[in-house]
Formats: sequence, C-alpha cells, structure tokens
Amino acid sequence: MSAEKQALLDEVKEKIDLEEGFILASYDKLGANAIAGMRESLVKAGGDMFVVKKRIFAKAASEKNITYSLEELEGHVLLAMGKGNFPAVAKEIFKAKKETKALNIIGGFFEEKKCAASEVEQISNLPSLDEMRAQILGLLEAPMSETLATVEALLTSVLHCVENKNLEEK
Repeated sequence: MSAEKQALLDEVKEKIDLEEGFILASYDKLGANAIAGMRESLVKAGGDMFVVKKRIFAKAASEKNITYSLEELEGHVLLAMGKGNFPAVAKEIFKAKKETKALNIIGGFFEEKKCAASEVEQISNLPSLDEMRAQILGLLEAPMSETLATVEALLTSVLHCVENKNLEEK
C-alpha cells in the first residue's frame, strides 16, 4: 500500500475511533455546493463529514471489527460523524436527503453497534438534547406551578373574604 493510501487509511481509522458514531451515505450527482452546505449544517449540529473512498473505508472499518462489503457501499460514499450529538447529526443527514434527493443512507454505527438505515432514521426522529432537557424541566416544573397556583388561589380568596367583610361593616 502506498504511503498516501496508508495515511488516508490511518485518518479514516482515527475518525472512526474518536467519534461517538457515524452515518454512511452514498450519493450520485451531488454538486460541491450541496456537499459544502451539508458539511456546514452538520458542523452547526455538532458533527462533521467527509467523502471517503469505498475500499479505504471498508478496510478501516474491518480493522475496527465493523464489516461493510463493497456491494453495500455503492456510489460515492459520505462519512458523517456524530461528535457527541449523534441524533442531531442524523437529523441533518435525513434533512439533506429530503432536500437533495441524491443521498441514500447505507447505515451507521452508534453506541458500539452497527445500525441499519432504518435504525439511523429512528434515531434521527428522537428529540434533540435541548428538547429532552426542556421536556424533563417541564415535567418537574408542572406540579410545582400547579401547587403554587392553588396556594395563591387560597390566599387570594382569604383576602377577598376579609375585604368583603370590611365593606359590609362600613
């Protein structure tokens, strides 16, 4: 293997090693501007992506005990990495798939498990981390708000009774 291919292989292995997960997608007839736009949206979502050669990816994945055959890797292959927020990256990939109609999701790797394209799509439908935090806070805050409203209503009714009693006495 040439030094250039070995360096590329090492880079792909490093990306696979360091990331929380990745999504594989193939594409055909996708322009450079569309790829740059996808990369920009993925970076905003907390991820990254790059185009990788099929054989290099298959070899790097096999060295990490993840098997992908060359038949599975059709067309040009994109590798999108999660970097700590895999569901947000998955959302962006599926959004790009709908917009461009040129992406085909092959599968992915999440939480040390190989995922099919349907599983990656299910992950993309999960709420984002901020949405989940808001839902949990809402669950915790709702009973406290109701209790506070009840106490305020009781105190207000006592004050109204006292005020009405004072008006009657005058």
